[in-house]
Formats: sequence, structure tokens, C-alpha cells
Amino acid sequence: MFTIDVLTLFPEVFAPFVGLSIVGRAVEARLVDIRYHHLLDALHGSERADDVPFGGGAGMVMRIEPVARVLDEILSQAQAGERRAILVPSPSGVRFTQARARELTQLDRLVLICGHYEGIDDRLGRLYPIEEVSLGDFVLTGGELPALCVMDATVRLLEGAIHPESARDESFSAGLLDHPSFTRPASFRGVDVPEVLLSGNHAKIAEWRREQSRARTIARRKDLLEPRDSAE
Repeated sequence: MFTIDVLTLFPEVFAPFVGLSIVGRAVEARLVDIRYHHLLDALHGSERADDVPFGGGAGMVMRIEPVARVLDEILSQAQAGERRAILVPSPSGVRFTQARARELTQLDRLVLICGHYEGIDDRLGRLYPIEEVSLGDFVLTGGELPALCVMDATVRLLEGAIHPESARDESFSAGLLDHPSFTRPASFRGVDVPEVLLSGNHAKIAEWRREQSRARTIARRKDLLEPRDSAE
């Protein structure tokens, strides 16, 4: 079973979303086991989870000790040869993509570490093989929301989580954005559904969708059509 470990100061953030989503159904179907690790439980005595940064400056920095304690416990209980990734959401990270989400489904374990304040003591990356990932060029208060996004993007691609056709035809899966979608009524406030979608001609519908997908990609994300360096 695919396992996700979440290290966070706010585990209560995850329950409402997970319980009402595809992720929750995947948990019920035993496709994934999600384990929450409250970092406050890893504090000793009067320790704090954060402290002032060396060198001064605004904000606080998450201390390395509680994170390391939880990580050490997780890794010590892991099976030998386990395939895993340790991801830390961060504005300094590489862009998280659909392709990376699909790669993660081939692992045995995904560890998500949620930072806060000015981030986590940078020694974390020197002691553990972490991968910093970013959702885009903006800053959030903490790592819980991007961790949820990574979790959702990955779990929905696990075999059995959603219908295979849904994952195959959606945006980014084929290097293009998804085509426009419509449903009843066929006409609303003078705007009609394209006639081809009402024709029942599946070959023409498939052709129209391919054309629309490419046109939408050219208009909105032309970068997806540009050749990429094979070393990326």
C-alpha cells in the first residue's frame, strides 16, 4: 500500500479535505495509508518548535530537532529497500508538475514536511535527501496547503483512485491543456453548446476535442509546446 507521512504543526487542517475528497475514498479503498505526525508531540520538556534566526531578521525559523526526531522514527521503521521521496513545499523549490506526481505513485512512501514562519532550519537538506517543491511564484503562510495539493495530485493517479480515462485525457497528461467541457442545458442565455458535441459522431467529437485542446494550449500555455532540454 502507498504510504504518505505528513509532518505538520497543524494536522487538523487535513481532515476536512481528505474526508470529503477522492483522497478520502482512496483511503477507504486501502489504496493509500495517510499518517499525520504532529511536530509538537516531538518536543521535549519546554522546547519550542521555532526560534529566532541566527544573524537576526524578521520572523521565526522552525527548529531542526523535532523534525529530525520524527523523520528518524519514520525511516527507522521503513522496510529495507523502500522507494520513497521526502518533499518540502517551499517558494525556493522546483515547480511541482503532473509528471512528478505520476512518478511519485511508483514509490512506496511519500513524506511531506510542512514548514512555517521563515521556513525550516536549512540543515534539514544537508542531513536528509529532501526535495523542495513549489506550486508557483507566490508565498503561503505554511506548507499545509501545498502539501494537500501534492497529496491530491498524487493520490488521484494511483491505480483505482479514479477512472483511467479521466487521468489520461486531462490537462498536462498528454502535454496539452484539456479541451472545453459542456453539459445541460444545450443553450443558456444565448450561448449554445458547439453543435459537434450534440451530433453523436464520436470521431468528429474526438477530432474537435483534440483541436480545441491544442488551440487552448497555444492561447494559454504556449510554453507546454516548446521543446524541452532532455537534461531537465
